[in-house]
Amino acid sequence: MTELFHSMNGFYLLATIMLVVTMLGIFLGVPRRKVATPPLDVKALFAEKLQLLVQARDAGQLTDDGFSQAAAELKQQTLDAGFLDTSLGSSSRHAKLLALVLVLVITTGFYIWKGQYRQLAEWTQAQAQLQEFGQRALLGQGEQLSEHEVDLFALGLRTKLASSGDDAVGWFVLGRIWFSQGRVDDAIDAFDKALQLTPERPNLLISFAQALLTRGAEEDVQRAAGMLGSLMEKDPTNTDALAMLALIAQQRGDIKEARAAWELLATQIPKDDPRYASVQQQLAALDEQAKPQPAVDLLPAVRVHLTIPATVAQLYPQATVFVFAKAAEGPPMPLAVQKLAMFSGEQTIELTNQMRMTPQFGLKEAGTVVISARISKTGSSNPDPTDPSVSAKPLQLGADWQDVTLTF
Repeated sequence: MTELFHSMNGFYLLATIMLVVTMLGIFLGVPRRKVATPPLDVKALFAEKLQLLVQARDAGQLTDDGFSQAAAELKQQTLDAGFLDTSLGSSSRHAKLLALVLVLVITTGFYIWKGQYRQLAEWTQAQAQLQEFGQRALLGQGEQLSEHEVDLFALGLRTKLASSGDDAVGWFVLGRIWFSQGRVDDAIDAFDKALQLTPERPNLLISFAQALLTRGAEEDVQRAAGMLGSLMEKDPTNTDALAMLALIAQQRGDIKEARAAWELLATQIPKDDPRYASVQQQLAALDEQAKPQPAVDLLPAVRVHLTIPATVAQLYPQATVFVFAKAAEGPPMPLAVQKLAMFSGEQTIELTNQMRMTPQFGLKEAGTVVISARISKTGSSNPDPTDPSVSAKPLQLGADWQDVTLTF
């Protein structure tokens, strides 16, 4: 709400400044035409001729009508000479007034169409329909919210929470909206505020853990595991928490723990539940993973000599460094990856054929690779366009170790 008021104040301030500048330009910036001042002898000649006409009329040489006609002709001759032009000032004032009105209308119309007025209208609508949006979104009453209505619902919730921030349900719902829109960091902040108000709410803990796992930083995974573990202690039958714990164990390579979690989950889900088939697929994947794998050659392999200047390390002290190889032509998934904490100076990182992400494709199968390093500010393995990165030229792998140098 504060942002909206600031925006509206900015609109009025900008409109006022434009109006004042325009008025100054019209009234001061346009040079006035100077009315020529007739020479004194011409004025005297006009007065002398007019006096002669008066004398002729008084002497009876001119009638009143003749005098009027002669005086009018004398005046017209003087006007034609440009000495008594009085129309310029009036027409100039009218033109300036018309220009001022046009500028005011155009300025107001532009800002109504393109400026903050639309935001004010949306904010008003969001406030007026907040209760209706909540009933439709949370209670399933009426039609499902459109994408635009979801945005309005979030706007209304933000405004409400700005004045009454102790609404745990409001923060939770706002977090769910932001998470569905891909705003993971904002969703985590909202869930965190809700958790401070209601620390043991199961659906909040599930949603919070889901958002943390999506962001994927090591500390996020650890925090999510802690939340889910505490939830399982109080409710061992919570299938959502159990499924996420199984995925965390599987991601960490703890096959034994992952299998135990999936097997327990299989006993808690009815066989006609769609999730049951998914659990069986996970167990089958673990069985396949547990089978003895044929020996994989260490080579080809690459030594990456990575240098991070102290000035760069100081900018991202909590960041994570990923060093990886990708096929020069092929799938975007890395063929080999190393994950390191931020450091300053030079380190040598090894990428080998044994680090392959899938049994079918590694450094040996790729042939030509691109070696890269990325500084992840959040610690997430998901690439962020704003993360600093550096890459080497495509490298044709051989049968032995090869060296690559990278510097940020």
